[in-house]
Amino acid sequence: MGLAMSLCQLYLISPLNVGGMFPERLVRALDAGQVAAFQFRVKDLDEHSAAALAEPLQRICADREVSFIVNDSISLAKRLGADGVHLGQTDGTITEARERLGRDAQIGVTCHASRHLAMEAGEAGADYVAFGAFFATTTKQVEHFAEPEILTWWQGLFELPCVAIGGIAPENARELALAGADFLAVSGAVWNGDEAAVVAAFHAAIAGK
Repeated sequence: MGLAMSLCQLYLISPLNVGGMFPERLVRALDAGQVAAFQFRVKDLDEHSAAALAEPLQRICADREVSFIVNDSISLAKRLGADGVHLGQTDGTITEARERLGRDAQIGVTCHASRHLAMEAGEAGADYVAFGAFFATTTKQVEHFAEPEILTWWQGLFELPCVAIGGIAPENARELALAGADFLAVSGAVWNGDEAAVVAAFHAAIAGK
């Protein structure tokens, strides 16, 4: 993902089911408009099974220069040679991830609605911080809601990119882009519909069209 860009970019998160026809859906989504990163997020699978599902998706991303980020698991990210890992507050430390994945790995951290957690992550060497949820979402149970002004606050003080996550749809995307999100992490809005049409709608919304 690199440094923050002036225009907000999409950060696509997988649905929990990435088997079957999902690789074809991912191709459609990535070919519908620029996507900066794709996060591989599966639950309750052993690492061997997860790796088998991840490998074709990783190739699709590599062919399109989309960063491939593994959710939660430093060991799976290491095994796959992924571009990075996204850590929740209980998924291991930034220091451990950096030691195992190397200095070029992109390490993101979930910071919920906490300015304190975000500053701690930045000081520990994270490459981006994620705030949310901003809106109700069916993708996961929401325990923390964030307000758009946390994005504005972060942008005013720090160079590190910030990601907005949680219930984001084309209808509310521009609000978060204008508030200061460098990336919008989206999942349900894309995979619960026509993925190509929704990605295109996100781009139009961010651009204010």
